Amino acid sequence: MSTIPRTLANLWRVGIKDAWHQMQYIGDTKAGTLIGTDRFGNKYFENNEELPLRTRWVDYKVHDYDAAQIEPGWHAWISYSVDKPPTEDSLLAYQRRPWEDTDAKTIPNYTLTKGAYRPYNTTKAKITAWEPVAAQRK
Repeated sequence: MSTIPRTLANLWRVGIKDAWHQMQYIGDTKAGTLIGTDRFGNKYFENNEELPLRTRWVDYKVHDYDAAQIEPGWHAWISYSVDKPPTEDSLLAYQRRPWEDTDAKTIPNYTLTKGAYRPYNTTKAKITAWEPVAAQRK
């Protein structure tokens, strides 16, 4: 959470509508310059006047967001691995590969859901469960 003067200054810069939107989805008000958008419609911002490591952020298009919805080039930029965003660096820019589908889609993260990957075991168990056998009474 930020200080009250900083929140009010950002409220003045971005307006009430965007400040309300930011408070609902990122829990803070931020004002910065739009660096670019990706093919999914996510918007990437930067403000170098912020605290260190809080200068870059993403506004997801879909509000049921997942980190898997960020393209690799933008992920490298937003995590401070590279200095130039994909809009300025041609190596980071998205280029469709021949085997990819033409429509833009992401593979969601299925962790902790029924669709999560679970490996199966093909070896025989070393320990067997004990099954009691009741003898007939006489």
